[in-house]
Amino acid sequence: MGQLDGKTAVVTGANSGIGLASARRFAAEGAYVFITGRRQEALDAAVAEIGANVTGVRVDVSDLADLDRLYAVIAEQGRRIDVLFANAGGGEFSPLEQVTERHFDQTFGSNVKGTLFTVQKALPLLNDDASVIFTGSTAATSGAEAFGVYAASKAAIRSLARTWANELRGRGIRVNTLVPGPIDTPGIAGLASDQESAAQLKDFLASTVPLGRMGRPEEAAAAALFLASDQSSFVTGSELFVDGGLNQI
Repeated sequence: MGQLDGKTAVVTGANSGIGLASARRFAAEGAYVFITGRRQEALDAAVAEIGANVTGVRVDVSDLADLDRLYAVIAEQGRRIDVLFANAGGGEFSPLEQVTERHFDQTFGSNVKGTLFTVQKALPLLNDDASVIFTGSTAATSGAEAFGVYAASKAAIRSLARTWANELRGRGIRVNTLVPGPIDTPGIAGLASDQESAAQLKDFLASTVPLGRMGRPEEAAAAALFLASDQSSFVTGSELFVDGGLNQI
């Protein structure tokens, strides 16, 4: 018996990293999983990697028409949603004096607007007692230099989770935020300009973590499974840190 047997899960931003690892774990635990990503080739590869009980839908979460199409596909298959992992998002380094309107709009478009409408448009398909999970970031409270816009977007996610946990409590829907620290994903490497810089960035990030290393996507996925499953049935409005102690010690 898997922890998600018979359930339907949606994981946005599941082309790689935490999203892919979580979708793979959800499927292994018995869920039928709908995954999204912006790049069709990467999405197809993710579907092939998960292997069974999965449907991929190309979606840019900042595009409301794409979200409508995602939920239409789910409804057409006669399914309702038990787990919604609004994971899609990202960010780039930019110190205050270099922030552009494009940088701001892209970051808040994917991280905040995308998350808001991912949840709002899912409401008609969400089962009572469903679990909604957001991906936050330790950057939301750390004050890391050149990460201000990204950090602000993740602080907004934390605020929305708390509000919606309150608003949706009448339906028994739990809303929690998974807060990863430095996780070794393609998104981390993408913050650097080349492979050498990426290696240096990873070494630096590992040096800041009390456990002395970066986390693995599978470790974040294990925490996401806890929030998705009945093991966390009395947990809502919370933050679950998967950060090797970075923001704790």
